[in-house]
Amino acid sequence: MKLVRFGPIGQEKPGLLDRDGVVRDLSGQINDIDSSTLDAQTLARIAALDLDRLPIAPEGQRLGPCVARPGKFVCIGLNYHDHSKETGMPVPTEPVVFMKATSSISGPHDDVRMVRGSTKSDWEVELGVVIGKPVKYITPDEALDCVAGYCLINDLSEREWQLERGGNWSKGKSADSYGPIGPWLVTPDEVNDPQALDLWLDLNGKRMQQGNTSDMVFPVRELIAYLSQCMSLDVGDVVATGTPAGVGLGHKPPLFLSDQDELRLGITGLGEQRYRMIADNS
Repeated sequence: MKLVRFGPIGQEKPGLLDRDGVVRDLSGQINDIDSSTLDAQTLARIAALDLDRLPIAPEGQRLGPCVARPGKFVCIGLNYHDHSKETGMPVPTEPVVFMKATSSISGPHDDVRMVRGSTKSDWEVELGVVIGKPVKYITPDEALDCVAGYCLINDLSEREWQLERGGNWSKGKSADSYGPIGPWLVTPDEVNDPQALDLWLDLNGKRMQQGNTSDMVFPVRELIAYLSQCMSLDVGDVVATGTPAGVGLGHKPPLFLSDQDELRLGITGLGEQRYRMIADNS
């Protein structure tokens, strides 16, 4: 299934795509796509519905983040061999873990309002994993059974705040709208292998990132198991699994985002995002 949330900001309704790509309204069946509905039992009930009997969502509706109110937004840094190489940093021997504020989450086509005064905002296309049952102290062999679905994420970063102003990475990752998620939450039955997905990102029509999840240093199953050793993961939590080479910081000289720049990005089977960067001149 491809689950979506549609409607104005803060008023999104749950939905899913039918076989023709039409959004069907699920609000008569569930309240939202969140921790209360992403368990295996509820997803199985949704999958058994007769889609032709569900109302069609109004055309032209905004798509919101495909997951509502995750308790945690966990991110992994330097998790692609080619990205570690372009940064000049050694390949990690253990996952580099940081948190992104849940207030950074925005819809897949919402314009991104840049940090006030930003001159070093950057892009990072990533595979997102959404947890489908409580996870603690599990093994890699158990990990994929705990996944509710996969989604597209852009782990936008403000590099000055991330790298030059002391402290840890999270404050450079957590600005409002710096965490677009979606358009779809795709259930595992439609993702044959999370380590065989192409990722790409274009800036103003020019390809900047082109990678494949097979290049991950720590694959999805190892990441989930590793995280479960140092924190519990709950239904609806989001894990961003790292980005391939081609980020702005890796260019020589570095290339960063400016007002009115347009980003377009996607992952095999998980849809695309498209939006503009908007300078905050207030």
